[in-house]
Amino acid sequence: MSLTSIAKSELTDVVSAKTVTRQLELASFLRFCGGLHHIGGRVAVEAEIPSVDLAARIRRDMMELYGVRSEGRIAPASSPHGDPTYVVRVIEGGETLARQTGLLDARRRPVRGLPNRLTTAGVDDLAAVWRGAFLAAGSITDPGRSASLEIVCPTNESAMALVGAASRMNIASKAREVRGSHRVVIREDDAISRMLIAMSATQTVTAWNELRERREVRATANRLVNFDDANLRRSAQAAVAACARVERALEILGDDIPDHLAYAGKLRLAHRDASLDELGHQSSPPMTKDAVAGRIRRLLALADKVAAEKGIPATDADLPADFA
Repeated sequence: MSLTSIAKSELTDVVSAKTVTRQLELASFLRFCGGLHHIGGRVAVEAEIPSVDLAARIRRDMMELYGVRSEGRIAPASSPHGDPTYVVRVIEGGETLARQTGLLDARRRPVRGLPNRLTTAGVDDLAAVWRGAFLAAGSITDPGRSASLEIVCPTNESAMALVGAASRMNIASKAREVRGSHRVVIREDDAISRMLIAMSATQTVTAWNELRERREVRATANRLVNFDDANLRRSAQAAVAACARVERALEILGDDIPDHLAYAGKLRLAHRDASLDELGHQSSPPMTKDAVAGRIRRLLALADKVAAEKGIPATDADLPADFA
């Protein structure tokens, strides 16, 4: 079940104890999901709703808040694999409902933005405005790089009004246009969580945060694995390069090599995968890793000097470019 479905299912069951708050939520829902039609010379309010439970909730709110009876029917899916939608229509008393919810102004003109009483509502009631808009046309994507809470808006004016409402709630959102469609988007994870909490989607917030934490842990683990792999690759390359240079140094110097440097070089070749610290423990008597590194460094420097004097390839002559 997607986060969007979880959120809408949860918010469908949220019913405020305040009549005004319920009116604001219904008005917002109809603004973002509803439309006005002229049927038989009368104004009708119609909304296409994706859930039968939400459709029943909207019809109940219309009756309880405004005393308006509505018609309900199932519209077939637009595609073979799509889900059916539930159409709620108010014809008798449709114009009165449209005026009461702010879809029409006093001169019977359609309102392009949000009704004034929605945008000037108290901060607590603005959450109901967002809840209605989200139930009508909202969606949530999973936490991650492209996480978002998004609402598709009927007009640019309604999008800007919704952004203003979020701003009054101290939650950052942005209005944008995508292929001719106006949208309001919340991007930041914390802002998404705060808006869900404000809308009373507490179970969704829990699911959202759990999914976010799992993805963060997985991403951290992947970074650590990649980091460890890179370190292992570098260590392996360094060991191969060191052994190749030591072999070449012993070949250049032959018998003319100080015993302590020869011992360090042969120790390196005898334990090719060992670290310098492990080489120090393998030596007799034991040496520090700095002592082992110093002797090998002096062995290579001496061999390179002799090679330069003889005009022959140095210890790193046969190493690949990325090993040098």
